[in-house]
Amino acid sequence: MNTPIIRSALFVPASRPERIPKALAVGADAVIVDLEDAVQESLKVEARANLDAFLSANPEARLLVRINAPEHAGHAADIALCARHVGVVGVLLPKVESAAHVARVAACAKPVWPIIESAAGLLALADIAHADGVERLSFGALDLGLDLGLSSGSAAAERILDQARYALLLQSRVAGLGAPLDSVFPAIEDREGLARTARDARDMGFDGLLCIHPTQVEIVHRALCPADEELDWARRVMAAASSGAGVFVVDGQMVDAPVLGRARRLLQRAGEACD
Repeated sequence: MNTPIIRSALFVPASRPERIPKALAVGADAVIVDLEDAVQESLKVEARANLDAFLSANPEARLLVRINAPEHAGHAADIALCARHVGVVGVLLPKVESAAHVARVAACAKPVWPIIESAAGLLALADIAHADGVERLSFGALDLGLDLGLSSGSAAAERILDQARYALLLQSRVAGLGAPLDSVFPAIEDREGLARTARDARDMGFDGLLCIHPTQVEIVHRALCPADEELDWARRVMAAASSGAGVFVVDGQMVDAPVLGRARRLLQRAGEACD
């Protein structure tokens, strides 16, 4: 599956429809209008109506929607809303625990991004990743940590969560999906912590992060962008590759297919087209 790099996917609550245009203008690679965790239960119906009205009034807008979980009373209505609007270009499915959960959502003919948030979801990850309609995976570190009994924020908890990240990366690759997105970074004021987390995600093979505040987008994009010296190296590798040689040398080091692939990936992450 050939999917674009998504460095940032910014949540905005459907209960605050005036924020949707602002979120679309921030520069995130994707905007996710949230019908789930960011909306209190008493406002669920109103939030769905808000999103319906926004999409009807702004047919040019393109966004993703995080619907309510499979067991929620509003789940079917959320799917129907997504199916009605061409502006919904993907559906985030929270608390997914089976391929059957995915199948219900995929019936609306939109790409599905399952969010793994439980031990059961992790156990069924291979089936979920291979389900029809899945485009990329993500996970909810807070919910998953709670389900597993982890001490949130501790080094020990991160060691366990890194195993979940490895599972997402592995299953995404085997299923031919886009690279997964890391969980949200909840400490909005901790800019350096966010940048460090984004760099770690990049180095682990993730495309980017789910974001919960507009100020996080620029920080994530900067952190994910390759350094100038990396880009210079990648450009020289691609220039040398134009000779057509299968194996060649750049800066005294052998370049073969895997190294060429890394150079291409660096340029793609920086938004530079390459053959």
